[in-house]
Amino acid sequence: MIERDFDVPFVADLALREKQIQQNYRPVVAVHKWFARRPGTLFRALLLSEFLEGPLREQFYRGQSLKHLRVLDPFMGGGTTLLEANRVGCSVTGFDINPMAWWIVRQEIGELNPRAYRVAADTLRDTLESEIGHLYRTQCRECGARDAHVKYFLWVKSPPCAKCRQPVDLFPNYLVAADVRHPTNLFVCRDCGELYDSPARKNPPGCPHCKTRFSVEFTARRNRCKCKHCGHVNAYPTPEGGPPPHRMFAIEYHCERCRPAHSGRFFKKPAPADLRRYDEAAARLAAGEARFIPQEEIPPGDETDRLHRWGYRFYREMFNARQLLGLELLCHAIKRQKDSRIADALATNLSDLVRYQNLLCRYDTKALKSLDVFSVHGFPVGLIQCESNVLGISGKAMAVGSGGWLNIVDKFAKAKAYCRHPFEIRHEGRRKVRVPILTEWIGDQRNDLHPPETKEVALACADASEADFTGRKFDAILTDPPYFQNVQYAELMDFCYVWLRKLVKAAHPEFDGLTTRHTNELTGNVSMGRTLEHFTEGISRVFRRMAKALNPGAPLAFTYHHNSLDAYLPVAVAMLDSGLACSASLPCPAEMGASIHINGTVSSIVDTVFVCRSTGKFPRRWLADTPAALARVAAGDLRLLEQGQMKPTQGDMRCVVFGHLIRLAVWRLRPTWVATPKAADRMAAVRRWIIKFGGADAVLQELGDAYARARAEQQWELNEEDKAFRTSTDEISF
Repeated sequence: MIERDFDVPFVADLALREKQIQQNYRPVVAVHKWFARRPGTLFRALLLSEFLEGPLREQFYRGQSLKHLRVLDPFMGGGTTLLEANRVGCSVTGFDINPMAWWIVRQEIGELNPRAYRVAADTLRDTLESEIGHLYRTQCRECGARDAHVKYFLWVKSPPCAKCRQPVDLFPNYLVAADVRHPTNLFVCRDCGELYDSPARKNPPGCPHCKTRFSVEFTARRNRCKCKHCGHVNAYPTPEGGPPPHRMFAIEYHCERCRPAHSGRFFKKPAPADLRRYDEAAARLAAGEARFIPQEEIPPGDETDRLHRWGYRFYREMFNARQLLGLELLCHAIKRQKDSRIADALATNLSDLVRYQNLLCRYDTKALKSLDVFSVHGFPVGLIQCESNVLGISGKAMAVGSGGWLNIVDKFAKAKAYCRHPFEIRHEGRRKVRVPILTEWIGDQRNDLHPPETKEVALACADASEADFTGRKFDAILTDPPYFQNVQYAELMDFCYVWLRKLVKAAHPEFDGLTTRHTNELTGNVSMGRTLEHFTEGISRVFRRMAKALNPGAPLAFTYHHNSLDAYLPVAVAMLDSGLACSASLPCPAEMGASIHINGTVSSIVDTVFVCRSTGKFPRRWLADTPAALARVAAGDLRLLEQGQMKPTQGDMRCVVFGHLIRLAVWRLRPTWVATPKAADRMAAVRRWIIKFGGADAVLQELGDAYARARAEQQWELNEEDKAFRTSTDEISF
C-alpha cells in the first residue's frame, strides 16, 4: 500500500532529477507542450507502491505487468498518470474537458509507424526547403558565403513617437548576447544599429562605429521610452493603435564553413538583402489565399487581456508575415497526407511548432536561444522578439538552434521511440545509466509484435463530473487536478487550438467549438466568474462521482500544491463530500526550482500527494493533537526530502504543513460532515477547524524553530521521544 511502501527519499531524488530535463527521463512529454506536468517517476512509484510487494527501489527498475487492473484519471491533462499506468499494462480511462488535452494524450498513446512518420516529416521539410528555404539564408560576415542559415531574426517593438512620428525602439537595454555562451558581451548601437563587443556588461564603451556613447537614457523602462529624435517621452503600450510595429535589428546565423575555426556565435546587423527577403515573404503571403491562418478574435480573459493591452485583437496578429507564410504552407502539405495517423502526428507537430513561431517569443541573451511563448505559463509580451527558422537547421549530430520544424520532429520521433522501448535512468555516483525496462511499452496497440498486442484505452473529451460508470469499477484513481488559478489552461491552449482545429475538425467533433474554454473548467478565472466557490463545487462533484467508481479500499491519490492555504480548502471539501478518508499526505518535488515561472519567487516545488480510501489503515503517529505534534510529523517529511537530495525552502515547508493540516481536518471532520450547505459554508467549516487546531502559522513556527536549529548545527539529531514517535508501527484502521 502507498501509505506503507511509498519511499519518499527515493522518489524525491528521482523526481528532482527528472524535472531538471523532463524529456530526457520521459521523452514522451515532447509530443506536445502541456503545462506543469508532474514527474512520471512519481506516478510509477504510486502504482508500484500500491500494487506490488517488496521494496520500491527494487521494483522500480523491473518490467511490470499489472494487466488485471483498471486505472482512471478524471483530469488527465498531459496524460502522465495514464501513460505510466498504460506502460505497466493497466486498462486506462481518462477524461479532460479541454480538447487539446484529449488530443495530446491521444497522440502520446496512439500507435504510429515510426519509419513512415519520419519519411513523411522529412519529405514535408524538403518540400518547404525548396519553396521558402532561401528566406532563411543570409551572407556570412566571416567568409562571405551567401547561403549561411539564419537561426534567429531578432526584432524590437518600434511604435511611432506620439510627437514626431519617428519610430521609437523599445529596447529594455542594448544587450544582444551576454558573455555566458558567447566570448564577450554583444550590444546594439541605438543610433547606427551596428553590433559591437564589450567585456563590460553594465557600462560598455560607446559604439566604435559612430562614436555614440552608451546610455540608458533612451531605453524602455516602466512603460515609458524617450524618443531619440525629439526627446518626447512616450508611454506604451497604446492598444488603440493596434499591434505595435517591429523592426529587425540583429540576426544570429550558422555558417558550417566557418564554424570549426570560429569562437562563439555568429551575429550580424541585417543587410538590405535580409530585409528584402522578409518583404518577399510578405508579398507572397498577400498574394496567396490563406486557408489555414486563423481568423478568430482573441476573446477577453485573465491571460488574453494582456494581449489586448498591446493592441492584439486577432490571433493572426501575433505572427509576422514570414511566420504566417511558413505555417500556411506547412498546413497545406499536412492536408495532402493520406495516412490518417501520420497526418494527425504532423498536425500535432504543427500545433507544437506554433508556440515558437510567433511574435511573443523572446530571446534568451544568456542561453542564446528562443524562449517559446509558454515559457512562463502565460502570455508574456516582451519588447524583443525572436523569430526562429521555421524549417530548422540540420547539424552533424543534432539540429542547430531551436524552434524549427526539424527540432519538433526530432523530439516527436524520440518520444514515440520511447513509447516502444521505455527506460529509466539510474544514477550511480555521477554516472547516469539508462536501464531498459523490458516487457513494458506505451500505446493502444503494437503492430510490430508477433502476435500484435492491444491495450484497453478509453479517452474522453468530457466533464468527468458527468461520467457514467454504471457497471464499471476501478482499482485506482490517480490524478493531477487543476490547482485553483495557477494556470489558465484554456486561454493558453487556444493559441495552438485555433491552428490545429483547421487541420483536424472535419474528422473530430471534439474540435467543433471555436475555443477550448468551458464554463465548467476548474481553474479560477476572474473574467469568466469562476470563483473559489465554483472550483469547490466542481471538484466536489468529480470526487463524489469518482468515489462511487472505486472498488472498496481502492485509492484515490492526487497531487496538489498552492501558495495559499485557502486554495486547499476546496480539496478538503471535495474529500469530505466524497465520504472518503484521507489516509496520507506525502511530499514529493514536482517542479524545477530553476523554472522561469518559479525561480526567484516564494513558490514551492513540493506537491502534497493526498491518498484517500473508503477503508484502510495508516500509522497512528500521523495523527496529531497540537501544532507541536504536527510539526514533528512535518519535520520527518522534511528530513525524508533531504535524504532525497532536496533542500527544502520556506515555501516547501509551508506546502508540507498545509498538506498535513488538510489531511487532519478531513480526518477529524469526516464523522459528522454534512455536504448540504453552500460551498462557502463548507470551506468555512474546514477553516474553523484549522483555526481551532492552532492554525498554519503556529505549526510553521514550531517547525521553523526546530528546522532552523537542525540546519544551523548541520545535523538532524532526534531525541528519544521523537525517535519513538517516528518509528512507531501502531496503525489505525478505518
